[in-house]
Order: sequence, then structure tokens, then C-alpha cells
Amino acid sequence: MSLHVFLYGAGVSSTLDSPPVPTLDASALTAPRRRTRFLALPEARWALLATAAFLSALPLHFADAPGWTYGPLYAIAYLAGGWEPALEGLRALRGKTLDVDLLMIVAALGAAAIGQVLDGALLIVIFATSGALEALATARTADSVRGLLDLAPATATRVTADGEESVPVNRLSVGDELLIRPGERIGADGRVLDGTSEADQATITGEPLPVLKTPGDEVFAGTLNGTGALRVRVERDPADSVIARIVILVEEASRTKAPTQLFIEKIEQRYAVGVVAATLTVFAVPLAFGADLAGALLRAMTFMIVASPCAVVLATMPPLLSAIATAGRHGVLVKSALAMERLGEIDTAALDKTGTLTEGAPEVTAVRPATGSGLDEDALLALAAAAEHPSEHPLARAIVVAARARDLRLAPARDFTAKPGHGVTATVDGRFVTVGRPDSGLDAEADTDADAEADTDAGTGTGTRTDRDTDVEGGTVVRVERDGALVGTLVLADRPRADAAETAAGLTALTGTSPVLLTGDNPRAAAQVATATGITDVRASLLPEDKVTAVRELQRAGRKVLFVGDGVNDAPALAAAHAGVAMGRAGSDLALETADAVVVRDELAAIPAVVRLSRAARRLVVQNLLVAGTFITVLVLWDLLGHLPLPLGVAGHEGSTVLVGLNGLRLLRESAWRRPDGGRPRAL
Repeated sequence: MSLHVFLYGAGVSSTLDSPPVPTLDASALTAPRRRTRFLALPEARWALLATAAFLSALPLHFADAPGWTYGPLYAIAYLAGGWEPALEGLRALRGKTLDVDLLMIVAALGAAAIGQVLDGALLIVIFATSGALEALATARTADSVRGLLDLAPATATRVTADGEESVPVNRLSVGDELLIRPGERIGADGRVLDGTSEADQATITGEPLPVLKTPGDEVFAGTLNGTGALRVRVERDPADSVIARIVILVEEASRTKAPTQLFIEKIEQRYAVGVVAATLTVFAVPLAFGADLAGALLRAMTFMIVASPCAVVLATMPPLLSAIATAGRHGVLVKSALAMERLGEIDTAALDKTGTLTEGAPEVTAVRPATGSGLDEDALLALAAAAEHPSEHPLARAIVVAARARDLRLAPARDFTAKPGHGVTATVDGRFVTVGRPDSGLDAEADTDADAEADTDAGTGTGTRTDRDTDVEGGTVVRVERDGALVGTLVLADRPRADAAETAAGLTALTGTSPVLLTGDNPRAAAQVATATGITDVRASLLPEDKVTAVRELQRAGRKVLFVGDGVNDAPALAAAHAGVAMGRAGSDLALETADAVVVRDELAAIPAVVRLSRAARRLVVQNLLVAGTFITVLVLWDLLGHLPLPLGVAGHEGSTVLVGLNGLRLLRESAWRRPDGGRPRAL
């Protein structure tokens, strides 16, 4: 069963009567963390049985007990630890490929055939143990992202003309109206129609505190409703929700492999055939020169064991999968091992501005009452917010949010009218109020670049409202008039993210060059953000194709470019870059699909952290390949030029396999991502 099917599987019923307001436990605000136990894996249980049988037989064997006392125990060890790799090897052989698992089984049986039963059993036990550790690494990787599934409820309460009904979330459609009771998880991405509550969105957006939700606010599937009841209109099919897209990305990560791994798999078949041919030679040549059969066969079996590339095969994927798992736990979903490798190869970073380095939404940054207006800052903001309250324009919403943040009372607005190109008018407390630039003569071409990019990046098109002017400070100025007289101005701006400067500095330290700012915004706004973040290379007023051109120019100069963006206009550059990262919270569907990785929580500082993590994984891959190659070379030369005891060969070969496997699991540790002080991401 795929993760996607599991997410929308059978549901549980829920009552239709409104329950009392619950007291939320802090532990309920996060998804339960699943952690596969070692013995929950069949590979682990078989390995444990084989080990137990082997250890039980060992003292009897060394005590010279009768063979019937320890022989069956060795047989159990052979069967428990060897049946599965033998079956897989035979299946591969039927497909005309030679699997290294089959080589190990043949070597173990060959050892038993010449009386070295203990040595063969030791090989089986160590081989089974290494297989169990590999299975554990894979399971723990899945654990780190499977917790996302716990965020999505199985059912939702749908409001119909006949009342309410509990339905599986996979049967919801766009336009359905849902009732979200206190303490329930929201069943689909949508918008609040009625009610006031708070939603804990930490697991989706990374916001540490519950977010106030009132009519018109967006909610996400899988987030936890607080103490109020909400009526929500579904705006996105459950299969296309944020959490569903995340699950799909996880599935993609499990299906793809890195170039190093693919290269190793390409040579594995040829290498295995070469090992078989060399083994036959090692057996036949001494035999032709008069060596005894048992001695020649023992040397050949030892050679087959130590020359098998198990450790080499296991060298690449555990570090990369562990890195993907650790990144996923910290809100960065890397789509594949290939993408994880590429993130570590970048030597130049290019960043979008709106929605990437900045919040992507306007905020009121200054309130300026006019001299003689008789209004203070609060009164001016309340007046403007009252007039703008019915408007759905992004700047209007920002003004209303600013007024709410100050707990200002908004007087009812009557006779509301929105005038494209001018602003809004309304009657507030009996006075005629205009917000915008009435009678300015502005047309659609006078709209600010910042508004245009904000709308495009959000995936809403280019139909922006043209009622704003750009202040010399790089912000957007809104004029407020009462009964035709100017009473003040508001300045709104898209502020840089709190961690934007830290991220730019981190990428500079990693690549040795300052990031490049690529934006469709105007040069003045771009320069302000660049100054605030410490970026020196700024390229503004770029169309989507211009961003692609800039990325390709850098790559033609020999650079491997990481591009970070969030909008539809960023998707071509994300595809053209050596590695692309999309901001997940407000990122367009196209950007999320095109990028190699998604920052789910919109924490910019996670980008240099995942680059460091990728480089750490690449270092571990190189370490593992060196360890595996060294062990194979030394053991093969020892067997060919001297006398390598079979138990020592088994221990050396399987020990190196276990060693590289465990080395790859190092990146699952929390310290692989964060500093010991619990603060910022750090390099290994």
C-alpha cells in the first residue's frame, strides 16, 4: 500500500453533536512520532534466531559434544539467516542476473560442504545481521516522514442541506462546507466561512504559536483546531492538499537513487560474474598443481567471501537516506537521493526575493497622521481599516490585520465601493472615507512591481489592483482621506524574513561567494532587501525567462547553482538550476513540483543546513567506499598471497559491511542537524 493510499484510507466515525470545549494537552499539538522497533522487522527476527542458534551451538562445539547436540542448532542458523537471501538470489538468477546475496549463500554452503560448518554459520549470522541493520536504516528513514500521515484525519464532518454527515476525507470535493469542532484536525485545505478559533500549524508551517482563524482565513489539512468551532469551505481537493503533496514527495524519494548508487548497481552484476570466474580460477589452478581438494575449495570459498562487494553496495544509500530522513524531520523534504547529492555539490546560490527572502505579504510599517487632522496613529489606522475591511485586496487585508494587532475597534462601514485604479470608499461613522489615490488618473500600468510579483509568486495571476503608489522608501504608500481632506498616510512593505540575513551569510560561507538576488521586483525594492540581507549581486526587473538566463550564465561559467524560489515565475529557474529549493508554505504547485527539495516550514536557515547535511552525506559515502575498498583489497591479497583463515575472512568482510552501514546511520542523529545548544543548524 502506498503512503498516498494509506493517507486516505478507511476512516473512523465522529459524533455530530457539538462537544464541550476541550482542554488541549500540549502533546496533542504535535503528530505522534513513530519509531520502528528493531524486532518489529522480520529481517531482525530471523537474524536474532540465527544468532541465538549459533551462540547456543558454539559452546557445545568447542566442548567436543556429540555432533547431534549442536548440528541441528547450526542448521537452524543456516536456515533462519539464509533462506531469504537465498530466495532473492535465486529469483535474480532466474532473471539472468547474479546477486551478491547468492554468492554469500554459496560460500557458506561450500564451507559447510568441506566440514567448516562453524565458519559457514558465522558467515550466515553476520550476513543476516548486516541485512537487518540495513532494513532498520530503511525503516527509520520511512519513520521520519511517516509521521506526516498522522496529521491528516481520516474523516471530516460535512455540512449539507439535510444536516451533517461524517465522510472519509477522500470523498470531499472543492466547495464542500465542513464543520471543524474544537480539538479536531482540519480535514482539507480551505477557507474559514464562519467562526473564530486558533489553529496550531507548527507541523505544517513551523509557526510556534497557534494562529488566529477568522472568516476569510486560510486553513490547512492536518492542522489542529483550537477551542472554537469553524465552518470551512474546501478550496483544494484532498489529494492536492499541502500534506498530500508532501506525502507524494516522500514516495518519490523512496523510488529514486543517486548516481553513485546507480553506478554501483551497474558494475555489481559484472563484478559478481568476475568474482565467480576468479573463484573458479582460485579453485582450479591449485588443484591442477596437486593441491588437495579440501584446501583448494576452502581457499576458493574464502576468496569468494572477501571479494564480494557487499560493503561497496551498502556504502552509498544509508548516508543519503539518513540525510533525507534527518532533513525531513526538520521540515526540508528532499525528493530523492539524487537531489540530496546535488545539494552538496552547489557552489553558488541564487535567491528569489518576494516570498523567499521576504515574507511575501505586505505589512504596515508606518502610520503617519497628517498635521491638523486631529487623529493619532491608532485613530488613523482604525479609520483606514474600517473602510478597507470589506475588501479582499492584499494591502487591505494587511491594514485590517495591523488594526487587529493593536486591538482597535473597527466601526461598521456602509456604502462600500472598490474602484480599480483608485482605491476604496466607504461611509464610516457618518464620514466619507477614501483609502488609496482617488482621482489620481493611474491606470493598470502604474501598479507597483512589488504588488505584481507578490500576486504572481502566489500563483494568483497578474490581475492586481492598481490603487497604490510607491514611496521613496521602497514601501507602498496608502493615502487616507476623510470628507475629501487628507488625514494621513500608511506605509506598507514586504519585510525580509527574520532569518534572511543569516541564510545569506550561511550560503556565502558554504560556497565562498555571495548569493545572487534574482527578482522581478523594481531595483529600489530589490536593493533594500539586498542591503538588509548582505547580498551584493542584485539583478532586478527580471521576467521568468530572464531568471533562467541568469542561472544558465552562471552555469556556463562553471558554477553549480542552487536556486531558491516560491512562485510560478520561479519554476523555470528551479528546473534549470543544478539544484532547486522551493518555499513550501506559499509556494505555487508548479514550483513545488519542479524543485528538488521543499522547505515545508519556510525556515530559510534550513537551506544552508541541508546543504551542510548533504556535504556530510557525501563525505560519508567517500569514507565508506574507501573503507570497503581497503578491506576487500587487503583480504583478497592476504588470501591469494598467504593463508587467510576462513573465520577471519568472514569477520573482515562482514565486519566491513556492518561498519559502513553503521557509519551511514550517523546522519540520523539529532546532532547531524543542530548544534548541541539546540540552536542553529551546524556543519558536521
